[in-house]
Amino acid sequence: MAEFYDDHEDQEIEKKEQAKGGDGSQSESSEYEDVCFVCRRPESKAGKMFKLPNNICVCDDCMHKTMDAVSQFDYQGMLNNPNFQKEMDEFSKQNGLPNISFVNLADLQGEGGIPNKQKIKKKKKKEGEKPVLDIRNIPAPHKIKASLDEYVVGQEYAKKVISVAVYNHYKRVATNSMDSIEIEKSNMLMIGPTGCGKTYLVKTLARLLDVPLAIADATSLTEAGYIGDDIESVISKLLAAADNDVEKAEQGIVFIDEIDKIAKKKETHSRDVSGESVQQGMLKLLEGADVEVPVGANSKNAMVPLATVNTRNILFICGGAFPDLEDIIKERLTKSASIGFGAELKDKYDKDKNILSKVTVEDIRKFGMIPEFIGRLPIIFTLQGLTKEMMVKILKEPRNAILKQYQKLLELDEVKLEFTDEAMEAIAEKAMKRDTGARALRSIIEEFMLDIMYEIPKDDNIGTVTITKEYIEGTGGPIIDIRSNLINQTPVSELNVVDE
Repeated sequence: MAEFYDDHEDQEIEKKEQAKGGDGSQSESSEYEDVCFVCRRPESKAGKMFKLPNNICVCDDCMHKTMDAVSQFDYQGMLNNPNFQKEMDEFSKQNGLPNISFVNLADLQGEGGIPNKQKIKKKKKKEGEKPVLDIRNIPAPHKIKASLDEYVVGQEYAKKVISVAVYNHYKRVATNSMDSIEIEKSNMLMIGPTGCGKTYLVKTLARLLDVPLAIADATSLTEAGYIGDDIESVISKLLAAADNDVEKAEQGIVFIDEIDKIAKKKETHSRDVSGESVQQGMLKLLEGADVEVPVGANSKNAMVPLATVNTRNILFICGGAFPDLEDIIKERLTKSASIGFGAELKDKYDKDKNILSKVTVEDIRKFGMIPEFIGRLPIIFTLQGLTKEMMVKILKEPRNAILKQYQKLLELDEVKLEFTDEAMEAIAEKAMKRDTGARALRSIIEEFMLDIMYEIPKDDNIGTVTITKEYIEGTGGPIIDIRSNLINQTPVSELNVVDE
């Protein structure tokens, strides 16, 4: 059997050399490395691969284990029979290895074999390679904040905290000086009401820094073995965002939204598979560990290769609305004497809009987050709820403001769209009543812009449309200015038509 194995290996080498022109040089044009079909380890870990028909690769260990298993089940001494061995040698010399397969794997996998999305990218050689992050090119905190100001309105404290934390984190990653003083990772926990801009802040930050970003939802995470996404699927999304480049993914940002939904369930005796157990499973990710994640899939059970990602340099930002956290803070603040000169009224903090800014670790622990989880998120900051003035600024000031988007849409129809100041205030007042943050602005504008977007393409004479407060409140209509007629030369200002 050993002779048969050696002959076959020699034939494979000869075939490869003939195909490459006889020089035996390994082609380095492909940026993906082979993965063992049996143990799913990449070539960088398992060593040299044996190429089998139908684009199947098997590592040296699995090949020897397979041959050992075959030799144990020797059927009637056929493998040890010298005549049988000679016949097999002659057959292999003439035809190569017989292709015995119940299913043609090439038909299942396509002509190209395993798709590139489920392969692992080769790590590039570090000789003469520029680092992904250069300490001299990382923008300073004030520049990061200035860039965020162009897109995010208000939240000055939150933008300052996140700018400094990101700058310190990537300084730590770029220098990689862990010899004398080891710098700890600065994971963040942001708390704020719905629609105040938590996700938008992180999306803008990742776009400015040009680093891979994965946005995961904590509501779909469950303990390993239960229906739902595994905790490692968070890192798998980051690997996909980095185009399966492990080295690039290890310097990315992971934003876990709705982190308050994995709080401990109160008054329950059943197993909490999507609450406290998820927090416990995330401890190793937040602190830094080698995690085996599937490439190109969310489940480890799929026939996909596994990549090892080190989370030590991955910045984790957790965000959540934490509903009813205000009640816990008020209860702590009014716990002092209820009678006497030092007594505080129970309704003292009822009208305090910035009550979340008084949050402490004890309040978050009482909400249902375990102490080990909170301890791995050292930077805790809050975002303010949106006021009427902030709503008006969100409508018109950011670079991609909602009103600017509609003005651009109507510009394509050669119509100018304008909003009066009273109209913008009326929109902000309506949004405040809905209590869903900045998301309410879009839905309100969609409602009253529907008829305008439908009617304007009908008439080519419309030049300017001005949205008024009366139209927003439903007591009047928009002011429509007709284009100046070339015959009458009538000024546009004298042709204001109120559409009732």
